[in-house]
Amino acid sequence: MRRIIARTLVVLGVVTTLVACTTARFAYNQAPHLSHWWLDNHFDFSDAQSVQVRDEIDGFFSWHRREELPTYAGLLRQWQAMALRDVTADEVCTQFEAIRGRLWSAGERVIEPFARIAPQLSAAQLENLQRRQARSNSSFERDFLRGTREQRLQRRLDTTVERSERFYGALSQEQRALLRQWLEKSPWDAQRTQAERRRRQTDLLQALQTAQREPTQAEAALRAHAQSLLRSPTPGYQAHSEAAIRHGCAQFAALHNSTTPAQREQLVRSLQSYESDFHTLSAQR
Repeated sequence: MRRIIARTLVVLGVVTTLVACTTARFAYNQAPHLSHWWLDNHFDFSDAQSVQVRDEIDGFFSWHRREELPTYAGLLRQWQAMALRDVTADEVCTQFEAIRGRLWSAGERVIEPFARIAPQLSAAQLENLQRRQARSNSSFERDFLRGTREQRLQRRLDTTVERSERFYGALSQEQRALLRQWLEKSPWDAQRTQAERRRRQTDLLQALQTAQREPTQAEAALRAHAQSLLRSPTPGYQAHSEAAIRHGCAQFAALHNSTTPAQREQLVRSLQSYESDFHTLSAQR
């Protein structure tokens, strides 16, 4: 799930990246406000629209807290058992697919309420969305397309190391070198990804314009857009995306299998904290 369908779900970023425990609780409780803020930055809602959007967001998070967080807690328990042993790339991809399935389930919950908002958007609001999209494209270009090949690789390595150390603690030089080797072999292509991002942005604008012209078709148009996020119509892109995912699974397995007993115990402690967090958050109403 990407852009409007998934990135409105700020909490899912917390779930999948799993930042520090206390930060996760704070971020989840702030997620309704942050979701509205993110959407408002893209659409510049009127006062009446803001009230409606806040109500829809509150309804979504009420469902997500009650229904989805216990599922994530269950996944975390499963990962704790896996954390103490070596894993295969297939096992990692199975867990990735479980997360992707939960993301899609949550994304589908967004479509109907967003379809109620979409016909109300003005031409000026769609222009604001386009400006935000252009800004996002510039950020992507800065992060992944500028500089020499070595500079781009180093930026990706720095990010990967930082994320890995959140769970395992400090990585050794050998582990950093291992990650570098895997990143060098990655089939992920930033140019193709940027082109796909632009395709999705255009597709979203067309869906919103359809909703404005034919309000009764708003949900169908947005649902078709969501399906194109799940499976791209761009020739060859789906195969490229799946190859990158499989490579990422193998990369994660290789790093995990290189970890020491102390690093694996650190991972278990982190996962236990997140599991406790999700149980606590789920119990709050």
